[in-house]
Amino acid sequence: MSNTQQPTLKTLNIATRQSPLALWQAEHIRDRLLALYPEMTINLLKIVTKGDKILDTPLAKIGGKGLFVKELEQAMYDKKADIAVHSLKDVPMQLPEGLTLGVYCTRAAPTDAFVSNTYDNIDELPKGAVVGTSSLRRQCQIKAYRPDLQIKTLRGNVGTRLGKLDAGEYDAIILATSGLQRIELDERIRGELDINVCLPAVGQGALAIEHREGDTDVQALLAPLNDNRARIRLIAERALNRHLEGGCQVPIAAYAVLHAADATDFANDDAGDQLWLRGRVGQADGSELLKADKRIALTGTQAEQEEQANQLGIDVAELLLADGAGDILAAIYNP
Repeated sequence: MSNTQQPTLKTLNIATRQSPLALWQAEHIRDRLLALYPEMTINLLKIVTKGDKILDTPLAKIGGKGLFVKELEQAMYDKKADIAVHSLKDVPMQLPEGLTLGVYCTRAAPTDAFVSNTYDNIDELPKGAVVGTSSLRRQCQIKAYRPDLQIKTLRGNVGTRLGKLDAGEYDAIILATSGLQRIELDERIRGELDINVCLPAVGQGALAIEHREGDTDVQALLAPLNDNRARIRLIAERALNRHLEGGCQVPIAAYAVLHAADATDFANDDAGDQLWLRGRVGQADGSELLKADKRIALTGTQAEQEEQANQLGIDVAELLLADGAGDILAAIYNP
């Protein structure tokens, strides 16, 4: 069983939503753990969340993506589940008392996918074309780049959204690249939006595992799944969002990479010890799009580097606030 320590726990229960993508995520973590601990019994506790039930209202109006995790967290409070597996971009910036994100997994593609049955990329869309997305972040950046396009709200799981595209309700839709890849729908991706056009959401492409604080047996069990370099990048992104008091469903984008000191572009090469964070805040209609970035050299221990990443997120958030991000967000929070 390699060098992995034999776990104290014999059974582990994973809380998950029932959508195909959520089940893939939970099964992926289950399978990784079983590869490490083949004698364990791992069960999936399948839950229908409030966010899954309300499909006719934009997320921003009903509480944001936190609606997809509350019931999973309650299952951990009730000790019906030991962990919950999340797409990190869906996890609120402030966790409930007594719960923690113990593991940040290696990040998959962070980009947004352009999906269309007619056009190859966003530049090919004709004036007035209808683009579907549930994300204010995507909406504000797409409208800033192509103000002539129409943005129409798109809710539901991946299959539902693709069905609406296929029914002709949209000329194109925008989905997370990683989500489509995980459920083997790569063929639907016509291309990935350039991050200079549409900077990713905080945590996009990353899976995170939530569990009860102080649950040392679970922490030890999960430790081999943690990616420390991904963790540093994601801490910076979440710190930016948290400092802006942003939820999951706001026009805020943030993306961090690790680079060599002499890097001049923003390709995701994950090399070196320079942490480079970019952030954006925009008006939903694309009329204003604020941009800020900063790069620092990481030093010291993992814990010290995580604190430096957290401060970097705060610093870039402050740059955005100095440019007027607070007014933009206040108008959205208090329409």
